[in-house]
Amino acid sequence: MSGSDGDPPRGVVVHFDGACQPPHANGIATWAFTVEGEGLDHEASGLAAPPFSPESTNNVAEYSGAIHALEFLLEKGYRGAVTVLGDSELVIRQMSGEYAVRKEHLKPYHARLRSLAAELPNLRFVAIPREQNVRADELTKRAIVEARRNLDRGGS
Repeated sequence: MSGSDGDPPRGVVVHFDGACQPPHANGIATWAFTVEGEGLDHEASGLAAPPFSPESTNNVAEYSGAIHALEFLLEKGYRGAVTVLGDSELVIRQMSGEYAVRKEHLKPYHARLRSLAAELPNLRFVAIPREQNVRADELTKRAIVEARRNLDRGGS
């Protein structure tokens, strides 16, 4: 499920990200992704968990970004080559099997992402520096601002 960093991207390229403010549990956690290629260009973002809940963490947000991206591709019927790029070493290394999933609250997210990834036979996860994940990062930050605005208005 992972490839060498030197290979040129083929098919669809996904960038995913997640953010949580404050950075640990009980903040506002948001996810985002962008998709480019194969006529599927798209971007989306949203809340990863209920604001200020124990599930509202940066790692849950990161996993949520990758999950939503693969769900989008599968809903569109896409089954071609996918390169998934993210600056979350934890998600990338857990998906490659390099890191074990030790935190109980992340196990369902990891299982869901593995299940989705299994439906895309030509998929690889690649860790990239944060500086190469600018648009997905912008979308997560925008989603935090929107969530705060909704909370200030009494929404959820």
